[in-house]
Amino acid sequence: MSGKVLEFERPIVELEGKIRELKLLSGGSAEMAAEIARLEEKARQLQRERFASLTPWEQVQLAKHPDRPFTLDYVGEMMDDFVELRGDRAYADDPAIVGGIARFGEQSVVLLGHQKGRNTKENLYRNFGMARPEGYRKAQRLMKMAAQFELPLLCFIDTAGAYPGIGAEERGQSEAIASSLELMATLPIPTISVVIGEGGSGGALAIGVTDRIIMLEHAVYSVISPRGCASILWKDPEAEQRAAKQLKLTAHDLTRLGICDEIVGEATGGAHRGLTETAAALGSALQRHLGELSALSADERVDERYDKYRRIGHLEPTADAVTSEPDAASDPAAAATSPERGGA
Repeated sequence: MSGKVLEFERPIVELEGKIRELKLLSGGSAEMAAEIARLEEKARQLQRERFASLTPWEQVQLAKHPDRPFTLDYVGEMMDDFVELRGDRAYADDPAIVGGIARFGEQSVVLLGHQKGRNTKENLYRNFGMARPEGYRKAQRLMKMAAQFELPLLCFIDTAGAYPGIGAEERGQSEAIASSLELMATLPIPTISVVIGEGGSGGALAIGVTDRIIMLEHAVYSVISPRGCASILWKDPEAEQRAAKQLKLTAHDLTRLGICDEIVGEATGGAHRGLTETAAALGSALQRHLGELSALSADERVDERYDKYRRIGHLEPTADAVTSEPDAASDPAAAATSPERGGA
């Protein structure tokens, strides 16, 4: 554990520290025990209230928390007999994406996901969870294997984005992502993706075109990072908080927009404060969605998947948003420039 404390967590952490000190000094006193119980309830209430009103920027910070559980943490909690499969059979293995076969309850599944590191050495090995082309080609290999053996596919998304380095571009980063999107759109098996931390751009989407998209309560999913958005739109990378609000990247925002299918609650204070509790809630949601998807035929699943992604981003015009074309008689300039009237 890094021990990092986010600014909005600080009052809670300080109160918890005082509670630990009182426990050491109490000596079993009944009077002190009552005071400790009162402070513990106050800490729980403060935590519930604070985490129920997080801003989008605070959600981003929490999604990127260095102590937040990663893919292999959830695999260890929810899966049995995990066998990791490595390599894309073309170039190399990419540790930024892990995958393999496991038992999930009574069912065999193929799983894959982004994997970050806990320290500098691990992060260099995992490339901070930013996959190279060989990572996405490894993912495609596992997707095809899942289809061949008719096994459900579970994907865990947690990346700032695909790696943008020169070597990755030379080996076909964009093609690898595009091929993953194409393949996932046509898989005949049940597919579910879970955003467990940060879902960034095409690097996340490459393993996210699934029948169902689930998000943990404090995860985020966006087309670009808040810093990247601020740099492009306002030429100010420090305008991250403004960008985070505008991007509509929280689980609740994406549920309202029809992108996220279910929000899974985390342990109070975030998944990093209760992996077992969070994993249990996530496991229940995955089992339920797998049951629903397994009841459908392959054709029904593909058709529903197609309809799902066609609906995303579709906007219906409202009465007050419709503007009529300028009348040529009252606006000669409009008539002169209208394509329908032969204008320039």
